[in-house]
Amino acid sequence: MRSACTLLLSMFLACGSAQALDLKLPANASMTREVIREADTLILPIGPYSTQGAPRLRLDGQIISRAWRFPAQGVTTLQILMPLRRQLEDSGWEVMFDCLAEECGGFDFRFALPVLPAPDMFIDLFDYRYLVARRGPEAKLEHVALIVSQSGQTGYVQTIQLTGLGQESDATGPRSPEVDDTSPPDVVQALKRYGHAVLEGLDFGSGDNALGPGPHPSLEALAAYLLTKPNTRVALVGHTDSTGGLEGNIALSRSRAEAVLSVLTEIHGVPATQLEAHGIGYLAPLAPNTTGDGRESNRRVEAVLLDTAAE
Repeated sequence: MRSACTLLLSMFLACGSAQALDLKLPANASMTREVIREADTLILPIGPYSTQGAPRLRLDGQIISRAWRFPAQGVTTLQILMPLRRQLEDSGWEVMFDCLAEECGGFDFRFALPVLPAPDMFIDLFDYRYLVARRGPEAKLEHVALIVSQSGQTGYVQTIQLTGLGQESDATGPRSPEVDDTSPPDVVQALKRYGHAVLEGLDFGSGDNALGPGPHPSLEALAAYLLTKPNTRVALVGHTDSTGGLEGNIALSRSRAEAVLSVLTEIHGVPATQLEAHGIGYLAPLAPNTTGDGRESNRRVEAVLLDTAAE
C-alpha cells in the first residue's frame, strides 16, 4: 500500500501542472474535456445526502471544469485522491468536506454533483470520492471541488474551480432533490434543476412490478417534456425496499423501470430512443426500511437526465 502511494505521488509530482489550480496530474494522464464559463452560478454539496437532501453552497464567478483519464491498474481511488489533496493543502487550500461513495449519500449525492458527461468523466456509484476546498480572504474566496473514480484499470479525475466574485452563500440549506408534490410542472423543474426526479404517484406493492392504470401526472409531464425535446435522453432507474435479496431486488427494480418505459412509449408516444431502463435494487433508499412508510417511499422509479440539446 505504502509503495503504491509513493509511486503514484511521484507520478503526480513529475508532470506538468494544470492551469490556475496548479495541480500536477500523472505524466500519462490525458485531459478529456475542459469547459470554461466566464460568469455563472455553481451549487456544490458540502455535506452528506440524507432524506432531507444535502447541505449546499451557492457560488458565483468564473467556473472551470476539467476531466482527466489515465491508467490506474492496482491503484485505489484513495491513492488517486491523496496526492491531489496534499497538493491543495500545501498550497493553502482548506478542505471543507470530503467523503466516499456510500458515505456521501451514494446514488442521490452523485447526481447532485456537477459532473462532466461520459465518456469524458466516469463515476462508479460504488467507488468514488469527493472533496471541496476553499482558499483566500473572505472578499476573494476561491473554491475547488475534486471528483475521483475509476472503472476497471482506468482512473478518472474531475476538477471544478470557481474564482471571481468570492461570495459564498447557503443554497437554501439541505434540500431533497425529489419532486415536492405530484403537480406536472414540478417533475420537469426538478429534472432540469437537479438532474433527476422521483416519478411520484406510481404505486408498486412490495415484490410487485405491475403499474396501475393511472392517471399518472408525473409520467404525463415527463412525456410532454420529452416530446418537445427530441434530443433529450432520460434513464429510468428503479428502486425497491430491502425485502428479499439484492440480486432479486435489482431484477425487480429494473422490471419496474421497464414498466414505466412501456407506459411512456406505448401510451404517451415517447420514442424508445429517448429512454433506457435500469435497476439498482435497495442500494439507494430515500428513507429507512425499518418502517412501512419508509419501505413504501423506497419503492419508486426515478428519471435521470442523461443529456440534452441546448435550450
